[in-house]
Amino acid sequence: MRYLRSSLFLFLLLLLVTGLAYPLLTTVLAQWLFPTQANGSLIYRDNAVVGSSLIGQSFSRTGYFQGRPSATSDAPYNALASGGSNLAASNPALDKQIGERAAYWHQAVSNQQPIPAELLTASGSGLDPQISPEAARYQALYVAQARGMSLQQIQQLIDRFTETSKPTFIGQPTVNVLLLNLALDEEKPLP
Repeated sequence: MRYLRSSLFLFLLLLLVTGLAYPLLTTVLAQWLFPTQANGSLIYRDNAVVGSSLIGQSFSRTGYFQGRPSATSDAPYNALASGGSNLAASNPALDKQIGERAAYWHQAVSNQQPIPAELLTASGSGLDPQISPEAARYQALYVAQARGMSLQQIQQLIDRFTETSKPTFIGQPTVNVLLLNLALDEEKPLP
């Protein structure tokens, strides 16, 4: 009986510490120290949520920058189905996907530059919100023509939304596609 009582006491103590106190403490600290990130890094326009800066979105309409292809199965950028495609480099289905994406970009973008790999392949999570500045520049003329803007205006927007990690020796510069597209809509909305 003595062991049962001490075991039950220890169980209840650990249940309170790990099931109540610790989650409550981490939630309070996160809300206090990182309120934006703790709430999903949501982006608001006109008091409505338009997305998150942490999860990519599908932009299929002409005149918008496109992000990395999404590997989520049922719908693009479905956060509930996050994950890679799990297709090996030798898989014919992956070759077919890359071929279809390359054909799309060759048709949509009239330059003969090599297509950045990130516009052809999905990321490990399938939810990346960023692309490289090179991938954004690859699409710049396509977006400029669709919006009736100059290439220089588009390049300036890309430069403005290019983020580098701190410290700079870690990671590569990136451009958040959602933020860039929202800035495009503010500068020159599509009809």
